[in-house]
Amino acid sequence: MIPKIRNYKSLFLIEFMDRPYYAYTVYQAALQAVQLGHKRMSIIEFGVAGGNGLVCLEKHVKRISEKLGIHINIYGFDTGEGLPQLVDYRDIPHTWQPGFFKMDYEKLMAKLSLSQVVLGNIETTLRTFYQEYNPDPIGAILFDVDLYSSTKAAFQIFQADSKFLLPRVRCYFDDILGNDISLTNEYTGERLAIHEYNALLETKKITPVYHLLGKMVRKKWYSKCFVHHMFNHPQYCQFLGKPNQEIPLAA
Repeated sequence: MIPKIRNYKSLFLIEFMDRPYYAYTVYQAALQAVQLGHKRMSIIEFGVAGGNGLVCLEKHVKRISEKLGIHINIYGFDTGEGLPQLVDYRDIPHTWQPGFFKMDYEKLMAKLSLSQVVLGNIETTLRTFYQEYNPDPIGAILFDVDLYSSTKAAFQIFQADSKFLLPRVRCYFDDILGNDISLTNEYTGERLAIHEYNALLETKKITPVYHLLGKMVRKKWYSKCFVHHMFNHPQYCQFLGKPNQEIPLAA
């Protein structure tokens, strides 16, 4: 339950809501979209599983859309049948197994009102996503597909014309840290997928949200927040800062 408090931003910073990292990611994306003059945008969740994330996401979207005056579409990608076959050690098979996290599609759809669920293997469904759905500019993506191979496939979403993407797409990687069993590292899982993606092009990079990591009090989810930069995007260099940043010499 999201309480009706005027300062919505303070809620996710103090974690006074369900999945504050979803709220933070979507809020910052929507704020950028509004500053750039967009009236509509899209957000994506890769890895819907049972659907609790989408249900929570819709609550945040309703509140953020009302607060910032922007229409937000939601797309959820999932096989519907759980995790696909794992490729090799890079998919961390000592933690994950094929078939984990199956979806009850009918039950989930009865709880959703804003989201469109795209069923099928991500590698296949993304090939025609832009042609079939013609989405508003994507401003935020929540990655929760667990595997290296699925994360790498999901990065196809960035192979699009700039009209389909905001210059800086806010990203959240749920499995970037791992645990004592997975022991996620630079050579497996999401971290490896990000490293390989960053080696492909000079104009597109995925980076951490460094200023969150510099806070005196750090939440665990701060380390899972990233940004996809499209440096050659027509709006990348559009000024969004405060108009007057002069600091007069003190008396």
